[in-house]
Amino acid sequence: MKKILPLLIGAVVMVLASCNSNKNMVYFRDIDDNPERLETLYKDYAVRVKPADELLITVWSEVPEATAIYNLPQVAYAEGTDNTLTANSKILSYIVDKEGYIYFPVVGKVKVEGLTVDEVSDLLTERISKDVNNPYVRVQLASFRVNVMGEVNAPGAKWVAKERYSVLDAISDAGDINQYGRRDNILLIREEADGTRSYHRLDLGSSDLLTSPYFYLQQNDVVYVEPNDVRQSNAEYNQNNSYKVQVISTAISAVSVIATLIIALVIK
Repeated sequence: MKKILPLLIGAVVMVLASCNSNKNMVYFRDIDDNPERLETLYKDYAVRVKPADELLITVWSEVPEATAIYNLPQVAYAEGTDNTLTANSKILSYIVDKEGYIYFPVVGKVKVEGLTVDEVSDLLTERISKDVNNPYVRVQLASFRVNVMGEVNAPGAKWVAKERYSVLDAISDAGDINQYGRRDNILLIREEADGTRSYHRLDLGSSDLLTSPYFYLQQNDVVYVEPNDVRQSNAEYNQNNSYKVQVISTAISAVSVIATLIIALVIK
């Protein structure tokens, strides 16, 4: 009876943990109680340029020759395996320096830190319009990357091709949270403009997320999904078992060596 009781208690704990885990797997479980959340969705998703960002900038006009001088040249490069090489080309990009500037052809140094890509486009358009009629400037952020870690099905770096990218997009691109991940305590790590890092907790089960200023992600954000109690219990159980197996294996090896020595002495 004394041996059975701990097993029963353990089984009850696992069942309760499983029920609680299933409840926490639901996204926006209170959305029906807060329909107004759909009207107050956080809309400020604009990404601001930071030092070390990489910008792709292309300039067009009705007279291509007039804007050719404002465009960086394409560079050729080869990639492939040992047996196959493929020739490719790409447009050079602008790297924002630590003071927040880029050096743009003809225009010179331009302060872009803190601006959105649309604002950078407007600023360059204004400068270029002094010499070119009706220029069109397209600016893209080529260094928009988000890292998703923890209990997701496909962790890793996610390269983003659009500005409007939310924490839900990141989790979706990571193959969703697995059964061992906590959806009520997502950790968002953000690198601020001054180089410091801030930490924020997000609950995917609450509709409050939709109005959070951290709903939309920025370049270099880290999204970490913590393990739930079941995962931690399993990890602790496996670690303890591994330790026990290692101790038993070491003990058996020691006994085997001692037995071999005793047999050798007896034979002599």
